[in-house]
Amino acid sequence: MTDATPSTPTDPAADGAPDYDAMTRDIADVPAVEVITTVAVHLLSAAAVNLGLDKPDSEHKDLDEARKLITALAGLVTASATEISSFHAAPLRDGLKSLQLAFREASIVPDEPGQGPGEKFTGPVFG
Repeated sequence: MTDATPSTPTDPAADGAPDYDAMTRDIADVPAVEVITTVAVHLLSAAAVNLGLDKPDSEHKDLDEARKLITALAGLVTASATEISSFHAAPLRDGLKSLQLAFREASIVPDEPGQGPGEKFTGPVFG
């Protein structure tokens, strides 16, 4: 006969479960500026793809999604600029402005100055 007693693994990774304690310690070691800039880069990238900027003749274009992502990026960059220093904030602002201008160019009916995505946080964006 076989032993039907269930075994209890002592190593959480042995049964495929993530080690949440180790993951929590890892994220605690990441500086806030790195977390903020990483999130901002993800928002920048996602917005660029939704604007169809990922490749020439991109089939993927969703201006509604791009608007949401650009607005979220504008809020993040504006709110965190003093916390992450100009060294980190300046390139994010440049990328944000480029996305805002690309959005205006991609729109069939352009927004009024100050009404485009994220402009309630950044102010009107002009080329």
